[in-house]
Amino acid sequence: MRYFVIIVAFILFGNNAVAQHNFNGHIDNERWQNEVYLSVIEDYRALEGIDDEQIITKVMTDADGFFQFTGNQLDIEQKIYKLHVDNCTAFNQGTNHFEGHCTDSKDILFIAKSKDTIIFPLSFDAQMFCDIISNNPQTAAFIKIDSLKEEMKFAYSEFRSKANRKLNNRKWFKTLQNFGENLNEPLAELYIYSFLSDRGNQFHKYYLEDLKDNSYYIELLERLQNRYPNSTYTKQYEAELNSDKFIVSPTKETSTFNWTYIIIVLLTASVILNIWFFLSVKKKKVKQHTQAKKQLTKQEQNVLNFLLEDNTNKDIADALFVSVSTVKTHVNNVYRKLNVNSRDELKSLFNN
Repeated sequence: MRYFVIIVAFILFGNNAVAQHNFNGHIDNERWQNEVYLSVIEDYRALEGIDDEQIITKVMTDADGFFQFTGNQLDIEQKIYKLHVDNCTAFNQGTNHFEGHCTDSKDILFIAKSKDTIIFPLSFDAQMFCDIISNNPQTAAFIKIDSLKEEMKFAYSEFRSKANRKLNNRKWFKTLQNFGENLNEPLAELYIYSFLSDRGNQFHKYYLEDLKDNSYYIELLERLQNRYPNSTYTKQYEAELNSDKFIVSPTKETSTFNWTYIIIVLLTASVILNIWFFLSVKKKKVKQHTQAKKQLTKQEQNVLNFLLEDNTNKDIADALFVSVSTVKTHVNNVYRKLNVNSRDELKSLFNN
């Protein structure tokens, strides 16, 4: 700690021109392994646990427990980051990280961007971090929120009855919501929103009721869109908000309209397709008949017409003034050219 004052003065005032982040601090090497991890949180619902895919880098502490992260890997836009240490064994560490947990670990969530300088000093009572020194006023927003949540837990311990818990829910719901809005940082508001809207949280039922007529949620979306228009946080929040609004909205507002128009569209499409299919088949048959008759001689076409009218060979011979044997020859030629074997097949070909 003897270099602490020098580090603060140099980093905060003499090194701001360098377009790199600089995160440093101390941990207790006797309490934790000497590896410190830096992760980026892209999903504000996935703040707990350890996600191997989110880890940006890790550093080793020195003999005094000092660690430092420097470089230009961070985004120029504010994002949620995490520092964590753990006591997973070297053999099982990869597995534990992949499964997203370690039974003995400590982490801190904070807001930062590419040029930020942050110092995380050593603290007491087995806690990893305490006061944060940063050139970014929003860095410690999550820590402020966590402190307020600790006050809330203490207040709940004094209330035992169902009625008092209900009043407490309403009070702290609004307290947390207003506190986040006053921080003037939408990412901090998302941290509170994820807590209050969590389906496993006692506030979730109250959140759904509040969502029906409170403009706060739309206003938060607008703040996110203005500050972080292309952020994954904004897109995630918008999707969740639309989904939850659909849940709390009366079904009558949408179901009648949608189904009526869908049925009308489907019936209209069905009629149009049936008419088109009928006309297509008819056109195809006419074309087939025309092509088939072109294969026949004029006399064979005459014989075909008589056959389709159910005339006998003798009737055809009398009508055409030819012998019955000649009619038979013409009939056989018609069958062969049209690829049929009987009068029934011939009638089926043309009459259907």
